[in-house]
Amino acid sequence: MQCRLLLVCIVLNQEWTVLPTAQILKWRTTGCALNQKGVRVILFDISSPAHAIPEGIEFIHGDIRHLSDIEKAFQDVDVACVFHIASYGMSGREQLNRNLIEEVNVAGTDNILQACRRRGVPRLVYTSTFNVIFGGQVIRNGDESLPYLPLHLHPDHYSRTKSVAEKKVLEANGTALERSDGVLRTCALRSAGIYGPGEQRHLPRIVSYIEKGLFKFVYGDPKSLVEFVHVDNLVQAHILASVALKADKGHIASGQPYFISDGRPVNNFEFFRPLVEGLGYKFPSIRLPLTLIYYFAFLTETAHFILGQLYNFQPFLTRTEVYKTGVTHYFSLEKAKKELGYEAQPFDLQEAVEWFKAHGHGRSPGRRDSECLVWDGLLVVLLVIAVLAWLPPSVILSV
Repeated sequence: MQCRLLLVCIVLNQEWTVLPTAQILKWRTTGCALNQKGVRVILFDISSPAHAIPEGIEFIHGDIRHLSDIEKAFQDVDVACVFHIASYGMSGREQLNRNLIEEVNVAGTDNILQACRRRGVPRLVYTSTFNVIFGGQVIRNGDESLPYLPLHLHPDHYSRTKSVAEKKVLEANGTALERSDGVLRTCALRSAGIYGPGEQRHLPRIVSYIEKGLFKFVYGDPKSLVEFVHVDNLVQAHILASVALKADKGHIASGQPYFISDGRPVNNFEFFRPLVEGLGYKFPSIRLPLTLIYYFAFLTETAHFILGQLYNFQPFLTRTEVYKTGVTHYFSLEKAKKELGYEAQPFDLQEAVEWFKAHGHGRSPGRRDSECLVWDGLLVVLLVIAVLAWLPPSVILSV
């Protein structure tokens, strides 16, 4: 029986098409990278791939929320390692669907762990997030010794459930396997925000805002710094982590978390400047206070809560997204370098710019002028409401 690797992925098609943070890109790229190394790969997903799968990669349809589906993927194969990258609810309106977030991120992880133990899988690499530590507080060059953010302090349910799931994965390290004398070895990769050509979650949403004329301002301290990770660097980290769980590496990664990024802290808006200008748009010169935008995000979330049952629109911003983009938080890569051999390769957004241009995006004279005026008006109205909510009552009365 040949060793295979099971790459667990999920794309949920509910009332709308959902592509969780670079999920399609992550499993396709990771699977192909492993396949090129001569490894046979199983892709487990709830949605069939849109493109042809290379020879040596097998696709199995299933839902991570159903243990029986997962166990079917393990049947008749000797699984060497599981890459658990499935998640739901990182951004936008998906952040507000608490039940589905819980089912995928927590119950789904329980199912993966149970299947690994039952089927004798020796290694599990879990894709986590900076958010298990970060919840709006300033962090500069933090490392893995930092404690988890208390669950009640998380500003969103996605981060809360990812923290719970990561703890479950790391606590499962060393547990006995039912079909062998061995134990399950686990580790967690805490990823920064993912980007790359073809990324289907963040960049398309940003480009849609740019094209609708909604990207009219930036916010927060211009000196605030955050981090990103190119999908190729994240794939490299996954493969290195799986190797570092093996006996010939002394199981060095066993039970360990690692921060993974490009290792280049940058202002969030400056990071996206090449994308904005590369597509032919003007970068905003207006800068607004972070607290004002937080109130604005609160209002959009409230509007979604009230109207979401009638029209499930995409909130312009959520409160968590305001923190993630406007508050300094970046982490050291020293542990990943020392124990995994991780070395971040340099990337930029030029590939993404060319990808969007090739798919019909980019500014053209007179394009969507009337639509932009409508969106501009709506944005002004919402900002005025946010300002009125943000200002102290005494200031409003004096006016």
